[in-house]
Amino acid sequence: MTGRLYTRHVATIVSIDAAGFSRLMGINDEFAVTAFEARRAIIVESCDAGGGRMFGAAGDSLMAEFGAPIDAMRAAFDFQEKIAALNASVSDEMRMPFRVGINTGSVIVRDESLYGDDVNIAARIQELAPYDGLAISETTWHHVKDKTAARFTDLGERVLKNIALPVRIFTATHDGSDGADVLLPRQQESSAAMPPAVAVLPFHNEIGDRELDYVADGIAEDVIQGLSNTRWLPVIAKSSSFQFRGKSLGTRMIGSALGARYIVDGKLARANTYFALKVTLTDAANGRLIWSREFKRRADEVAMLHDEIGGMIVSMLEKEVERAEQVRTFQVPWESLETWQLVRRGRWHMQRRSREDTALAFECFKLAQTKDANSSAVLNEFAWWYFWRAWLRSGDSDDLDKVVEYSRKALLMDSQDARPHAYLGIVAIMRGQPKAALEHLSEALEINPSFAFAHSAMGSAHLLLGQAEEAIPLFQAASRLSPFDIYAFHNLGELAAAYCLTSQWYEAIKTADRSLSLSPGYFYARFLKIGALARSGRLDEARRELSIFRTRHPDFTNARIEWIPFADASAKAALISNFELAG
Repeated sequence: MTGRLYTRHVATIVSIDAAGFSRLMGINDEFAVTAFEARRAIIVESCDAGGGRMFGAAGDSLMAEFGAPIDAMRAAFDFQEKIAALNASVSDEMRMPFRVGINTGSVIVRDESLYGDDVNIAARIQELAPYDGLAISETTWHHVKDKTAARFTDLGERVLKNIALPVRIFTATHDGSDGADVLLPRQQESSAAMPPAVAVLPFHNEIGDRELDYVADGIAEDVIQGLSNTRWLPVIAKSSSFQFRGKSLGTRMIGSALGARYIVDGKLARANTYFALKVTLTDAANGRLIWSREFKRRADEVAMLHDEIGGMIVSMLEKEVERAEQVRTFQVPWESLETWQLVRRGRWHMQRRSREDTALAFECFKLAQTKDANSSAVLNEFAWWYFWRAWLRSGDSDDLDKVVEYSRKALLMDSQDARPHAYLGIVAIMRGQPKAALEHLSEALEINPSFAFAHSAMGSAHLLLGQAEEAIPLFQAASRLSPFDIYAFHNLGELAAAYCLTSQWYEAIKTADRSLSLSPGYFYARFLKIGALARSGRLDEARRELSIFRTRHPDFTNARIEWIPFADASAKAALISNFELAG
């Protein structure tokens, strides 16, 4: 009998509980129920407005799910502030405050409910929160600490009931003078002498038809792809800029968070048989509107909007900063609207990274292929789909053959697309051919200098060749170009390895911690951290980490490290030796 396969994804769980509810029921049960219902309505409204979803309720407790940790914390601050105002209108003994616990991690999805240790951790953390306050796990804290004006108090590691490992917990206090959390400026890694970066935010669909969300997102994605073809202009990756969907933070804060000087935004509307798209270009440094234009196209021409919009934006930026060399012609092929939408639906599913969504993505790409067998967009998505599966299967050769097949077909359709070159490069890496990988990846970066994935892959190629010093700036460039990338944990793990191989132990530990904050179950980052701690003489810390490592990865053997295709076997031996010092 085969076991049932459940959908899993990463989520931020908010556990909410009415403090003193039983006491109030004993005083006046009707008042207690009425008060709870009024406060529950406030909680639901704040969570809905913040992009959350209520999924569990039991008695006087509630649960909500959010995608981004910062959205969860903002929603919690919002409803706590409103509940505090409501409580101020009654006597002390009749007040009903709420405790809140927030945790970020992997959950199992079944129908409308969520399950798993990380759901239970949120509930246990809530029990340690102040009566009208907020407590968060260390995993959540790593995501929000630099993005909010809140003050945090470290409660240290706590042993929680029925949770195997101790959890580090923080309380969070709202410190916004105007009642709104603000993003703090991100430390800029680039100097003023470097070219300014541009970020394209997800375009807002004002039509109301959810089906057209794919159209709005797709146009924004194609603008990013088109802008990325410029030689001189760094472009923030979509996986980072799309984190600011529906945010009302203002261009200055978003630009600071992303490290972008220019912000592109858009709104999609429809009138009768026409689509209308209004696009704006704003200077994030001062909030000044540089350029705005409305584009109108018939419904069957909407897929062609990206070409004209992208060219206009590049042209305007050239005049504004007087630094452009020559605006490249967009090479993105025009797709039929139907094929174009299917590709973007598939991409959306791939970003969720669950088994079920990956299968749904494949179906979208297959259907798109039946409508346009020679679409380079479809061929590229198949190449990435098979690579992702090969990576999960530790380099499955049949899947890698498929990546090569689809990448070569995509290049026949569009030789100026950087993605197929990058995919051929990562196949070479997986097959232990880092020199060949450098040739493909160099071509990818020649076409698209802002391709964060290609920077990271080239860093991995240099690392495998024993050139860790050359690899470090490439991993750093990938982080700068895509600061909120959904695969950032892997790039940071590679960077930690480069620091280990250059004996930069402090940087290795710090970088491994950053990787683990994004993916606590990533074995390689914790493996490297243990070795770096041991080499730093911090053996007690290394052994504590080793205990966590063995609990999370009971089947680990050195064979997982020996599989990594370093050109010089001494690199693998060094990493294993570091790790074994802690044992």
